[in-house]
Amino acid sequence: MMYDCIIIGGGIAGLQASIQLGRYRHKVLVVDKGRGRSTLCQGYRNMLGWPDGVSGPELRRLGRLHAERLGIEFREAEATAVARIADGHFQVMLDAGQGAVSGATLLIATGVSDRYPDLPGLEGCLGRTIFVCSDCDGYESAGRRTVVLGSGVAGYGMATALTYWCDRIVYVNHERQALGSERLSRLKELGIEYIEEEIAEVLTGPEEAERIGPAAAASPFAGQASAGAVASAAASPSAWQAPAGAAASAAAVGGRLSGVRLTSGRVIPADIGFIAFGGNAVHSGLLAHLGVERMENGHIVVDPRSKMTSVRGIWAAGDIAVHSQQATIAMGEGAQAAIWIHKELLKLRPGRSAASGEALLR
Repeated sequence: MMYDCIIIGGGIAGLQASIQLGRYRHKVLVVDKGRGRSTLCQGYRNMLGWPDGVSGPELRRLGRLHAERLGIEFREAEATAVARIADGHFQVMLDAGQGAVSGATLLIATGVSDRYPDLPGLEGCLGRTIFVCSDCDGYESAGRRTVVLGSGVAGYGMATALTYWCDRIVYVNHERQALGSERLSRLKELGIEYIEEEIAEVLTGPEEAERIGPAAAASPFAGQASAGAVASAAASPSAWQAPAGAAASAAAVGGRLSGVRLTSGRVIPADIGFIAFGGNAVHSGLLAHLGVERMENGHIVVDPRSKMTSVRGIWAAGDIAVHSQQATIAMGEGAQAAIWIHKELLKLRPGRSAASGEALLR
């Protein structure tokens, strides 16, 4: 079977693109290995329409349901190789003996994986009380004890950025990468406590249950946040109290940071944490041999209007491309790429001129 488009990556960008392409009634396959940033994040809280937050797994579930209603196919597999075949089409090899699939166009939405040590308790807190992005979730740290679990300059950058929201910050340089005297002096000026020691484990406890909100919230159509709760959140992030039902939900799912234990046995109490170890994995290697232009850090260079890469017929969207790495932006890029993929597919149809494809939706 020849698909109109194969989307590699079933996260936020890939799902949004599949929905848009499905609404064009194109034949689309999403190849998804089932693990990424959106599977780990238990609470996106800066998205329109989700005032109490929504977990990545729930957002993915709803997105897949939406896409499947539009006829989009899904394959749980990892793409291991991509090749250009006859007529300029593409062949994608899949792992686990699943063979190969072919498509007229490709959208790469394989994303980025954050690098962090395998610390007990860490992953269960991601998106609930431990975050990866100060722009997305720095708001959560206002008025609260905040710990940065990081390494070297990356952790330093996170800790200093968080001073916009809070003034009780501890930076634990887990890997003890040198900062230099100038940065150490700056941390001292900002009142950030600096510790060079390995972290043994992330500690969790019930004391934050009433403050973190329903980060693993289900569909907004199942109910609405109370007006009072939304108004309180607007007034002060540190004063926000989740509804009683939300607190019970939070208590059930866990992920409430209470601190970190160092290898020396010392405990650093904390309500909120951020990870910043640097060296994140950018999953663009599949395209290297096809000549797709990439930055030195592996991010794919795309046309800002169409999201097409330097190779005709291949698009990229989401964290894999060069942008601010926010889920809301990934959604927009997925939809934007899908619109231009549709235009390209129109040009490929027999009897349709290239001009008509360019004119549509211009």
